[in-house]
Amino acid sequence: MPSTPPPVPGPLPRSAAFDALVAEGGAVGTEGWDFSWFEGRATEERPSWGYQRLLTARLADPAVGAALDLQTGGGEVLAGAGPYPPAMAATESWPPNLARATRLLRPRGVVVVAGPEEPPLPFADGAFDLVTSRHPATVWWTEIARVLAPGGAYFAQHVGPETVFELSEFFLGPLGREVRRLRHPEVERDQAERAGLEIADQRTERLRMEFHDVGAVVHFLRKVVWTVPGFTVEAYRDRLRALHERITAEGPFVAHSTRTLVEARRPF
Repeated sequence: MPSTPPPVPGPLPRSAAFDALVAEGGAVGTEGWDFSWFEGRATEERPSWGYQRLLTARLADPAVGAALDLQTGGGEVLAGAGPYPPAMAATESWPPNLARATRLLRPRGVVVVAGPEEPPLPFADGAFDLVTSRHPATVWWTEIARVLAPGGAYFAQHVGPETVFELSEFFLGPLGREVRRLRHPEVERDQAERAGLEIADQRTERLRMEFHDVGAVVHFLRKVVWTVPGFTVEAYRDRLRALHERITAEGPFVAHSTRTLVEARRPF
C-alpha cells in the first residue's frame, strides 16, 4: 500500500455527484445485517439496554438446554452472543442470508434451518427453553408459544412503531393511523397474551438516525426493504434527487427508529 495518501479530488458537479452516489448505493451488496458500510455516511443511536449483551447472558443460563434464534439474518448477532446451550438452532428464509448464516454459525455448532417466515415452524411442540430474535419481520406469537417448553422464554428486540417514518413519508407521502399502529407495544402485548404468553419485560426507545448522503439512503432502502416497499432507483429517482438537494443544502436527513425489548414467558 502507498505510504502517502493520494491527492483529494475536487468536488464533482452537483448532477455528477448525485449520479455517483446513487450508483454507489445501488451497487453494494445487501445480504446479512452487517451495517459497517454506513460508517461515516449514516448513524443510528443504539438502545440503552444492549441486546447482544443480554442475549449472551440468556444463552449462557444453565437452565437453557435448547435455544432457537428466529429470522437470524446473516447470523451476525447470534455469532457474537455465544457460548450456546447444548442444542442451538437458527432459522432464515432469504437465500443470500441463509448461505451467510450457515458459513458463520455452522462452525460454532449452530444448526441453521431454511424455512419460510410464516407458520408452521419445523420444530416439535415444546422443543426449546429459549426462543430469540432480533428485528423479526413478523412475529408469530402462537408459533413461538407452541415451540416453547413450559417455563420457557421468548427474548427479542423488535422494530417498533413508526420506525424511519420520516424517510418513508418523504417517498410515499403521509401514512395513515392504521400503519402507524403496526408493531405498537400495546398491540404486541395483546397478541402475546392471546397466544398464552405472559409479558415479563417490555421497553421501548425512540432513537435518532442521520443520513449524510443520498447513496446511504439508496443502500438503506435496498437493504431494509419494508421502509419503502417496492423501492427501486428508477421508480424514485426524482425523489432521490430532491433528497440529494436537501442534504446538500441543509445537512443530514434526520429520521428516528423505534426499538422494543420484549421478554415473554410460557407459564408452567
